[in-house]
Amino acid sequence: MRGIMIQGTASDVGKSMICTAFCRIFSDQGLQVAPFKSQNMSNNSYVTARGEEIGRAQGVQAEAARTLATANMNPILLKPESDMKSQVVLFGKKLETMDGMDYRTHFYEKGLAAIDLALSNLARDFTHLVIEGAGSPAEVNLNDRELVNMAVASRADVPVILVADIERGGVFASIVGTLALMPERERVKGLIINKFRGDVRLFEDGIRFLESYTGIPVLGVIPHMPSHEIEQEDSLGVPAVQQVSKVENAIELVVCRHPYISNFTDIEPFLNEPDITIRWAGTVDEIGCPDILLVPGTKSTIADMRYWKEQGLENKLQALKGSTWIVGLCGGFQMFADTLSDPEGHDGIKAEIEAGFGLVPNMHVHFEKQKVVQRTSGIVKFPNTEVRVAGYEIHHGVITGTAYPLIESEDFTEGYFHDRLLGTHLHGFFRDPRCRTAFLAPIRKRKNLPEPLPETVGDPFDRWAKHVKGHLDWQKVEQIMEADR
Repeated sequence: MRGIMIQGTASDVGKSMICTAFCRIFSDQGLQVAPFKSQNMSNNSYVTARGEEIGRAQGVQAEAARTLATANMNPILLKPESDMKSQVVLFGKKLETMDGMDYRTHFYEKGLAAIDLALSNLARDFTHLVIEGAGSPAEVNLNDRELVNMAVASRADVPVILVADIERGGVFASIVGTLALMPERERVKGLIINKFRGDVRLFEDGIRFLESYTGIPVLGVIPHMPSHEIEQEDSLGVPAVQQVSKVENAIELVVCRHPYISNFTDIEPFLNEPDITIRWAGTVDEIGCPDILLVPGTKSTIADMRYWKEQGLENKLQALKGSTWIVGLCGGFQMFADTLSDPEGHDGIKAEIEAGFGLVPNMHVHFEKQKVVQRTSGIVKFPNTEVRVAGYEIHHGVITGTAYPLIESEDFTEGYFHDRLLGTHLHGFFRDPRCRTAFLAPIRKRKNLPEPLPETVGDPFDRWAKHVKGHLDWQKVEQIMEADR
């Protein structure tokens, strides 16, 4: 296979988004292209059509590449459960929970074998790969046993493009310093400056300096794009999922920021609603009296629920109930139960019986060893309208005892919907604009806000790919990828 690898000078410099653009551009050229990230660390995951759990970014990149996501695109997924331990997901299935030293010492050879197998499997179905690195390739304390940067570039035998984020400052030092510490620096064939604001002509001297000092061409300077509508993965992206509406009497949406938050991308669709202000609350005192309080997913439901109990969230929820719309997603929904039971610690913390917030009468959650990982669809009956929703579930907790189901299909019901209280395990529930519109309709009516006119903004992947390609020397990118082949 031919391919190209995108590495970065640090986390959250835009590697995932650049890879997403490359996947769509190559797909537009008629190439059989697939994304690949050997090892991902994220609690924002994605469920494939086969019920495999992979990093959210690779699922999104597969959509950009117009292909079905598979576990081969992200064979190793690490889901942090605490500061010291992570759940290891191998080829889409949970393997075990390991601390960092055990993982580094005992998993390395297994990891290399998984990478080689995944690359071999992808070679059967695709001609081109867009490979994403992780963090920085200049982590000198890890490079002897790393599984995600130059080791992968070498095994896949692909050139590397290094991305730097100019928005955070220090772009020259970050590029020069990273290159100085990189193993196999000769694989770096191009540089991309990302998230530029202002007149790019002001950076022309910077481009000349970088090319002269490093001997590596700058392939382009990508301007900051404030609203690309493509889901993010990195937890460093959480601060970006907020906005202040310019609409008078706007809807206020407050999101509880858990210590172990996961799948915060469930909130991103609300950024497309101009009459909503979105802010995060790390303490109960910061919540106030919003129109909507959203309790998102979590990698450790009981641990995060205990955090909020110490804050007094239980009393706050009871005070808001009936006036504020309270929404729980996945682990956040599970917190609404009367009791939660996890005697084996499958969700992170052992607990025989733990009292929940008691918002849903007679609801009980039991955490089981076998994780529910599946795609789900069904009908939601909002007042005056029905909407079909689709998404995916990833959870250990099994719920019993709920009435007033939210989602119905021919053979199952899911979630809870009654008296301004909504809960579901379905990630992606609010992604469909029809679902958001139906949910927000009574809130807009109460606040005398007009229903927004539907907008035809086109495919966000197309817009993002056009934006990136328009600011790159794309011919040079292709030359780098095809060299020595």
